[in-house]
Amino acid sequence: MRVGRTLSFMALAFATLVYRAPLDRAQALDKVHAGTAVALWAFLPLQIGQEQGFWQKNGIDLDITNNGSDAKLQQALTAGSIDFGLGSGAAMAFAAKGSPVHAVAAFAGEPKTVTIIVAADSPVKGPADLKGKLVVMPGVGSVSEWLVWQMAIQEGWGKDGIRTAGQGSIAANVAAIKTHQADAMTGPPEVGYLLEKEGEGHVAFSLAQFAPHFHAHIIFARNDIIQNNPDLVTRFLKGFFAGIAYMKTHKAETTALAVKELHNTPEIMNRIYDELAPWLESDGHFDPQAIAVLKKSFVDMGILDKEPATEDIITTKFVPVKP
Repeated sequence: MRVGRTLSFMALAFATLVYRAPLDRAQALDKVHAGTAVALWAFLPLQIGQEQGFWQKNGIDLDITNNGSDAKLQQALTAGSIDFGLGSGAAMAFAAKGSPVHAVAAFAGEPKTVTIIVAADSPVKGPADLKGKLVVMPGVGSVSEWLVWQMAIQEGWGKDGIRTAGQGSIAANVAAIKTHQADAMTGPPEVGYLLEKEGEGHVAFSLAQFAPHFHAHIIFARNDIIQNNPDLVTRFLKGFFAGIAYMKTHKAETTALAVKELHNTPEIMNRIYDELAPWLESDGHFDPQAIAVLKKSFVDMGILDKEPATEDIITTKFVPVKP
């Protein structure tokens, strides 16, 4: 009887452990705060990870905030209110200027999301048609302005062969081209596609052709996390790139989420998917040529006086990522 009671007790204890295991694992999740510079299709792996359980699989309970700009994203990272940030490659200049962050992975190459958008009745068909013209954008001293300058230089006009101006918002830029106060604007392709649907404008061409070696989007991590909790960085990257892998093979699910998160139409989000899904990087590696181009751009845009050391802006210890 004593043996029977012992076995019964062991069975009960085992059953209790099995029952409690899911709860204990849930309690062990690390609370992680991720931020984005803006709301973009390319940043959807964050939400995909929530829907598909990739964060939980990697021991992370994730919340997501949209900070509104690269500058505000870096402010949030500096303040410690977010742990990881998704922004532009140009934002690596903040690290060189003292922001306590490093880029830990790259996930998009040439700047396909920066396009030239014009009014429906515009005569602009290609780069040559913009010589001496005015191109507006949300802000000067940005990747968008640098790409416009690269276009002017590569077309043989020189940096001063085109005019640029900051309008403060996409809405203001759209108003400027519709009223012909500007000849063109820079913006993401979905803006041009929506204008095309409404008969008010269209995408003339992409500026990606002028920077084939580039990192359009980067994942940043705070330096204290990199130094003190590298395992968390590894797990975050695994969750993020698992989201990219899922997006590449699940068009319908990705488009449905994009419609909900980006408040756009299925037609346009399907079009964006076809253009951008192959563009997302699968393992987060850094392209040395792209880093060289970006470092030069920091000087060209007047952000830095000289090119920063590579180790001051990126760390390669976490890539390539294997989700």
